[in-house]
Amino acid sequence: MPILRFLTLATLLATTSFGAESPAEQSVLEAIKSSDLSVVHLWAPWCSNCQAELRSGGWLKAVKDNPQVKFYFVSVWNNGEDGRAMLQKFQITDQLNVTILADPGPRKGDNKIKQFTGMQLSWIPTTWIYKGGDLRYALNYGEVRFDVLQQFLEDSKSEWSHKGEPSIASP
Repeated sequence: MPILRFLTLATLLATTSFGAESPAEQSVLEAIKSSDLSVVHLWAPWCSNCQAELRSGGWLKAVKDNPQVKFYFVSVWNNGEDGRAMLQKFQITDQLNVTILADPGPRKGDNKIKQFTGMQLSWIPTTWIYKGGDLRYALNYGEVRFDVLQQFLEDSKSEWSHKGEPSIASP
């Protein structure tokens, strides 16, 4: 019987360790609980779409135009490297409202992460906007149009409510 208990405990520990969040995920999960707006941008320096976003100057402008918003640049599928050198080149690292993180997961193969903070991750760049722990917008497939991102940030500042609006009655 003791061997059965040992095997059960070993199985539980193995299962738990595989599902544990990375330090980057833990940081983001804690940060997005804030009542402030948070933008989580998943990217990698080797990704041509991510490079195009940086070259356009859109991220720097968005960060500078929204000093009250917290931006989290999380390098994924990049073997644990945070891409700081590339972000430095485009002056992103100099901004007070930017946090730079790296997921330690591998870049390729079956073991690369397919989720981050419980959200599906299948493409980069991916950008999520949170307020008070609630996901407001998810841009999951490709480059951001920065005028659209700015509108999403403006829309996310409001408290959404349909109180007082007439309901649609069923006949």
